[in-house]
Amino acid sequence: MATINELRESIHADSSEEIVAEYLERIEKSKLNAFITVSKESAILQAQKIDSQDHEGPLAGIPVAIKDNISTKGIQTTCASKILTGYIPPYDAHVIEKLKAAGAIIIGKTNMDEFAMGSSTETSFYGPTLNPWDTDRVPGGSSGGSAAAVAGGETPLSLGSDTGGSVRCPASFCGVVGLKPTYGAISRYGLISYANSLEQIGPFGSCVRDVATIFDVIAGHDPRDSTSVNREVDYSSALKNDVKGMKIGIPQEYFGEGTDKDVDRSVRDAINTLEGLGATTVDVEMPNTKYALSAYYVIAMSEASSNLARFDGMRYGLRVEDSDWHTTFSQVRAAGFGDEVKRRILLGTYALSAGYHDKYYLKALKIRTLIKQDFERAFANVDVLIAPTMPYPAFKIGEKIDDPISLFLSDVDTVPINLAGVPSISVPCGFSNGLPIGMQVIGKHFDEAAILRTAFAFEENTDFHTKQPEGY
Repeated sequence: MATINELRESIHADSSEEIVAEYLERIEKSKLNAFITVSKESAILQAQKIDSQDHEGPLAGIPVAIKDNISTKGIQTTCASKILTGYIPPYDAHVIEKLKAAGAIIIGKTNMDEFAMGSSTETSFYGPTLNPWDTDRVPGGSSGGSAAAVAGGETPLSLGSDTGGSVRCPASFCGVVGLKPTYGAISRYGLISYANSLEQIGPFGSCVRDVATIFDVIAGHDPRDSTSVNREVDYSSALKNDVKGMKIGIPQEYFGEGTDKDVDRSVRDAINTLEGLGATTVDVEMPNTKYALSAYYVIAMSEASSNLARFDGMRYGLRVEDSDWHTTFSQVRAAGFGDEVKRRILLGTYALSAGYHDKYYLKALKIRTLIKQDFERAFANVDVLIAPTMPYPAFKIGEKIDDPISLFLSDVDTVPINLAGVPSISVPCGFSNGLPIGMQVIGKHFDEAAILRTAFAFEENTDFHTKQPEGY
């Protein structure tokens, strides 16, 4: 896995076109199914343009893969769903505009759980993505294609979206770095909505510095997104190999029943490493964590039922002809959506229905407030929190897909962060039977600098991020 700095040297010695051609060749030969659409011709043309103009942008000539729920002008964007097959957006998402301005090369659109609903990238209409560390196992989800593409050497950088852990989960399972920024730090303009109040676009890379570099590019205010916050962006300057004086909180609720022993050991060893570098640790209590999963899924499914109502077969995507609108609407959605999407729409509609709105949705919003207050109390005394990203390493393909509750439970350590809207980064911190384990560093609102600094210091004093799957 080449870093941005290494690629810059290669581009200077050779050309962006040669670098892009190498990545395209790897994608073509790959068996991971990490991509839905490969932008071969446009990527080569972009690279030639960069070479001819001697572009000086921070990502000039660097390939970037994009999760297939982020709009890309002229490139098919499907959300890994049959219902959007063939849809080509007429506009770029804000993050794509910023990447292009920085000189990045959009190399293709990555596979994902359909409409970002899943934790394994098995619900895709285009088939599951495979984990480069063990192709019998899932890469995590819903941004599994974006993480597997980086881990498999098919792109140095990628973008995903994180609604309840969908960047951090695959980062952990695939042994790469994945950042879920503060809600509002990156514009969601052009991100096809699943759950508006929870989701954020986030980057993947092979190291913390690369993630900070692309985050600097895509973060910032966008007047087209009312949730976008206008703040100064310069996170790369926070990368210092120094955590002396930092106070780290250890939420014991994240190390509870169901946490794999190797995961527990690896994360606690990582905490010891940071203590050895001069940080201090303290246990913190977050008593409402036990309600987070229930509240999250009520809120997420309720918002999904509303957001996905627009997919009706009338304006874009799958279309069937019938006698009246009601029949057409029903048939399009029955044929176009997969089982998981249908399940979440139905549950969300039920939670919002008359007689149940107060019982489920309103109660979930109250729990969300309590979870936010847990984080506020914790951060009154500590700089960052550290916990496992996932309770266990990557599981086998097919192991949980027929048991939705078990699959939902895999998000136990990630969904509280989205409910609170705080930032979190997953970095590799160990292995279990050859499979990567991720450590989650959680920060205060808009304090990405602290979590990047902590993750960078850990990375500089360990070698987990340098490990690569055999053959990649």
